[in-house]
Amino acid sequence: MLFQFGFYSSVLLISFTQGIIYSILLLVKAIKTENNSNYWLSLFIFLCCLYIAPWMLGFAGWYDNQPYRDFLFYTPFQHLLFVGPIIFFYTQSLLNPSFKFSKKEALHLLPGFIYLVYIVSIWVYDKFIFGGYFFYENGMDKDFDDWYQKLGLLSMIVYFILSIRYYNVYKKLMFQVVSYADSILFKWIKTYLIAFLVMLLLPIIFDIIGFFYPEMKSYQGSWWFFLFFSIVMYYIAVTGYSNPINSTIPFKMSFFDKNPILLLDSNNANETETVIDIEHETFEETNSPEISLWKSKIETLIQEEKLYQNPELTLTDLAKKLETNASVISKTINQGFQMNFNDCINNYRIEAVKNSFANGEHKKSTLLGIAFDCGFNSKATFNRAFKKNTGTTPKEYLSLIS
Repeated sequence: MLFQFGFYSSVLLISFTQGIIYSILLLVKAIKTENNSNYWLSLFIFLCCLYIAPWMLGFAGWYDNQPYRDFLFYTPFQHLLFVGPIIFFYTQSLLNPSFKFSKKEALHLLPGFIYLVYIVSIWVYDKFIFGGYFFYENGMDKDFDDWYQKLGLLSMIVYFILSIRYYNVYKKLMFQVVSYADSILFKWIKTYLIAFLVMLLLPIIFDIIGFFYPEMKSYQGSWWFFLFFSIVMYYIAVTGYSNPINSTIPFKMSFFDKNPILLLDSNNANETETVIDIEHETFEETNSPEISLWKSKIETLIQEEKLYQNPELTLTDLAKKLETNASVISKTINQGFQMNFNDCINNYRIEAVKNSFANGEHKKSTLLGIAFDCGFNSKATFNRAFKKNTGTTPKEYLSLIS
């Protein structure tokens, strides 16, 4: 097989092969762990590798020799209309264990399949009807047509925005229903979305650079774009493969409702789903007798059973102990305590930490050990919650009371 090794082709070959390796590793990881999010990330990295391939193979001499030239012409490598939906599916499967790929989701891939039909039609006409280059008379690969590149970029921007919205809804929901919201995926989600944003900005940045330096729009000049693209791809692949956390809270939402209702799936199939209306939840204090009654029950239960010591305490756990619906508890905490569930439980944990300090526990144990005993599951979460509650760091607080 033809491959002319040179600086430009060899560097992209390294990026391409590394991407393929990580795509396979993610696929193997998905099969072993039965984690659907890794399937989507594997496919995303694979599509990124295909995106690089024409430039790598072009510098390796494929556009200048047959039959390699025709192979590049009639084989779609840049699946721009698939990338956006797949990153969106990855976002959903990462954040929502109830996400399933259905016929409805398949419609998102329809534009990509239409483009594939378009390329196949061109091949059939040129090869079997015209008998030569009709559509490729200008010698330009259809993958690089300006309309397709711009449409692909627009598609990816739209799905990036949808992913951001999905993440924001998820984040808001987690603070309403779990006591460990800070620790579930927020860092990785933000990291890969920022990296994907960089991918989206790269063609815009290089278009601006090309306006001042026209040589950057040449075939050789465009190599730099694919180099930076491959670096971002490699970063997403490595960090995505090493990410060990997935959300365990299933929910449903609608993108067509201005105020989406989030439905938590019950572990008990005989129970109805719980509605958590995060858009209409209010943190304003109310004098409702019902709210006051439930607030008293919640305070008594948490303090007597020290539920805050459970680092994985959820709104559903609390609702089951009080034999009521989670939406009732959510509304009570929002209006009775004027905060979300995560902050409410963390406040109980902080009070327990302060009591330990008052009893001199910090002289016999580490700060982190005390934090873990009181229900925190990480040093970072403990420090943030303590600062939010007291306005000082744990060490500063100790110096003030000593």
